Amino acid sequence: MDIDLLGKVALVTGSTEGIGFAIARGLHEAGADVVINGRTRQKVDAAVARLGGRARGHALDLASAEGCDAMIRAEPEPDIVVSNLGIFQPLDFFETDDAIWDRHWQVNVMAGVRLARAYLPKMAAKSWGRFIFLGSESAFNIPVEMIHYGVSKTADVAVARGLAKRMAGTGVTVNSVLPGPTMSEGAAEMLKGHVTAERSFEQVGIDFVKTHRPTSILQRPATVEEVANMVAYVASPLASATTGAALRVDGGVVDSLV
Repeated sequence: MDIDLLGKVALVTGSTEGIGFAIARGLHEAGADVVINGRTRQKVDAAVARLGGRARGHALDLASAEGCDAMIRAEPEPDIVVSNLGIFQPLDFFETDDAIWDRHWQVNVMAGVRLARAYLPKMAAKSWGRFIFLGSESAFNIPVEMIHYGVSKTADVAVARGLAKRMAGTGVTVNSVLPGPTMSEGAAEMLKGHVTAERSFEQVGIDFVKTHRPTSILQRPATVEEVANMVAYVASPLASATTGAALRVDGGVVDSLV
């Protein structure tokens, strides 16, 4: 199986590190011209330099309508869009105020909605396109320690399904990809305080999964590359019959047959 994206332009939001950068690297290795996005010029430039040729970047905050409009002007017609930008913040429901709810909604949901509204009609005009929302197993397995995050990810899955139906027959596919616990930079930052001389970083990750995601079949965090591999496939011409799907890379956390 040869994933060939030569000649395609792929925009990956929130892609200066973590799962986003791994996705950008996977698409770049498959031949795509990759557009990196982050909030600071320093981090965007560093990520672009790591990828090398056929990569460019834009330092824009897509949590606002203005930031999305600026991205759409800068990159008017990508062939592939991966709405990866996302935040998470463990916090008890009764301590989560309106501002935190709204921030998660704007970053995790509306950034993708705004880009989809602008880009999907252009993809349809070319009879080809891929739009991929990064959801989470938390969309189905709402984490009690961050209900606000889980709700935003459920919304991502619902938007992707609805848009797939809206784009029926156009040659454009819309899907969501659902990682489970993944050892990204964000997760590493959250867990680093538990590392000791007797307890390695790897073991901390395993213990976290077994304690907080006991239904995991994998019994360890995924790597960012394992998530990126799924995205690269879904973004490719090979996945032409896959649309409206919630594709799990969750290590079996969600205890469901589908």
